This record gives sequence, structure tokens and C-alpha cells, in this order.
Amino acid sequence: MKKKTEFLYLSEPDMMQAGVLDVKKCVDVSEEVFSLLAKGDYLMGGSNHNSHGMGIIFPKETPFPNMPVAGPDRRFFAMPAYLGGRFDVCGNKWYGSNAENKSKGLPRSVLTLNLNDKDTGEPLCFASANLLSSMRTGAVPGVGVRYLARKDSEVCTVIGCGPINMACYKSIVSQLPGLKKVICYDIFEENAQKFLSWSKEKLGIDGAVTTDAEEAFRSGDVITVAASRLKPLHFKDEWIKKGATVLLSGPAKADDAYWINSKIIYDHIQLHETYVAEAVESPDKQAYYDGVIGGPIYRLIDEGKVKSLKESTSLGQIVNGEEKGRENDEEKITFVACGMAVFDVAWGYDLYKTALEKGIGTKLVLWDEPYEDA
Repeated sequence: MKKKTEFLYLSEPDMMQAGVLDVKKCVDVSEEVFSLLAKGDYLMGGSNHNSHGMGIIFPKETPFPNMPVAGPDRRFFAMPAYLGGRFDVCGNKWYGSNAENKSKGLPRSVLTLNLNDKDTGEPLCFASANLLSSMRTGAVPGVGVRYLARKDSEVCTVIGCGPINMACYKSIVSQLPGLKKVICYDIFEENAQKFLSWSKEKLGIDGAVTTDAEEAFRSGDVITVAASRLKPLHFKDEWIKKGATVLLSGPAKADDAYWINSKIIYDHIQLHETYVAEAVESPDKQAYYDGVIGGPIYRLIDEGKVKSLKESTSLGQIVNGEEKGRENDEEKITFVACGMAVFDVAWGYDLYKTALEKGIGTKLVLWDEPYEDA
């Protein structure tokens, strides 16, 4: 007998009802993912199973009238993954991005998530993923704070006051109950003012706005960077206080002294090794480095100024007790997070299971029975 196949559709309101905005739970799920990454119970794209994803990058010029051309943040990306453990599911995050979307009343990126049965390939769920992606992006540095930040941290500096850093900040606050103040920096002061007002109203944490990057960096016990890829910020080692934790969820540049004097923890070493391999195979390795968060560190590795990736530590190794995180209150620690589809799959799977339990979403039929020619 041929099998009927149906799957669950979850709109953005459905995802909210299922708990996509639950910060603490998302951080806990992300911690599980780090543990599985360190154990090797996962697969991502590419021949080495560690690729961030595969993208369509549009050309600067084209003879075809309907083909899109390059523009700020204009691309499509597919991010497939299998995640083991209790998740044991395949999935793919798919997104299109265009900075011009905002003029059309849309977010910069429009994202969806597919979950599929690992054996049959049947769809299990098709879900709105903008909030999911934002939350898991924020939860990753939240896990970093859990293991790397000083527990007595009182001041959080936010570099880049957009929606991604808002998600990061919420996760950071969830891990630091003693946090007393936020310092908001953005190239657009209005964005920083809005962020501060939101922090005070929603999270009960007041602070200050500054247009002086040095002042912002010097103030932070925990510094979260998720600024524009188009204008990465440059900071200096002397700006970072002893014992500070810098969380890079976006690109940033610093003087060599900072990277050399900082203890660098990566989200997942194998992902960064893949970035370096892709850079080597690209037409311009240095230009490739310019486009990824870890680029400034990779350059120093090439020059022998900081230890190699193979000698370095992934956060999952710390979660699993295989390596040490913060060892004293004087260390400057940098956590480098580049984003992996396994986190989207994990958080999406949990929300999918919740939706099934609570009757949230719409069941759609792929077929009552698959068509076959006689």
C-alpha cells in the first residue's frame, strides 16, 4: 500500500505560539548542539561535511535582462544539515537577502526552514525562519557567555544596534543576572537610542549611548559585535579591559596585538578550517578573508603570529569538559561565531515537536499516494 505523505506548515505567528522567542530554552538547545558538534554527531554540506552552505552570488554585470546583478547583501543561500542526538533529523535553511528589501516593507533577509525524515526524505515541516534564525544566532553567544564570561560582569557593550545584536543581547542578559548597564554604539545614533530605550523598557537595564567607538569598547565587561558587514569596525587591544569577553557574531578588525593577546575560542574549528580551505581555492584568498568573520585571525595564523586552528579550541569541547574555558579573571577572551545550519535544525525541530503536541500549524498533504506510471 502506497503511503500518504503530509507535513506541517508553520507561519511566523505559529512559530511564535510554539515558543520561538523563548530565549533561555533556545540557549539550552544551542548548548546541546555544541556538545554534538564536538562529538562529531552531525553533517553539514560540502565534501568535508563542514561547509556553511552554498550560495548564489549575483554578477556585477550580465547580458541577460532578467538576471539579478550584485547589490548590498544580495544573495541566496542554502544551508543543509543533519543533526544527531535526540534530534536525529535532516533540514535545510534557505534564504534570500537584499538590502533594498527594507524599502519594500520587508526584512533584509527572508528565511524558511525545511525539516525532513532522515531515511525517506519526506518533508516533516516547512516553517517561517526569520525569528528562528535570529534567535539561534543570539543564543550562540549566549552559550559563549555561559562558559567564557566573568560571572561578575556588570556592563555589556553592544556594537551594532540592529535586530541580530538585539537577539544576542537578550541571550547575554539571560546568562548574566548581575548585569547592570548597557553601552550602545552604532554608526547611526538613532539606532543606538532605540536600542537603549528597548533595553530599559523590555529588560529593565538602562545605560548610555555613545558615538565614540573607543569609549564603547573600553566600557564593556562583555562586548557583543554584530555590526554591518559593509563597514566592519576597527578596534585596538588597549581598548579592551582585562577580563573582558568579546563575542564576534559579525565582522570586526583589530590591531594584531589584540588577537595575539586574546584567548580565542571558536564556535567549531572544522567550520573555520573549511573557510580557510575555500579561501585557498578562491581566486583571491585575502578578499575571501575580508568577507568572513574569522578573516583577520586566519591572516595571523598564516603569518605564524597566533596558534593554528588545529591547536585551538571549539566551544563544544569546553561544554563537554574536554578543554578549559575561562581560567582566570584577567584573561581577554574572544568568541568567534560564524553560524551553522545545525543550530537552525535543532531549534526548528524543538519548535516542530512543540507544535505537534499543541496542535499548532497547518497540516498540508504532499500526496495521498505517490503517482507512478502504469
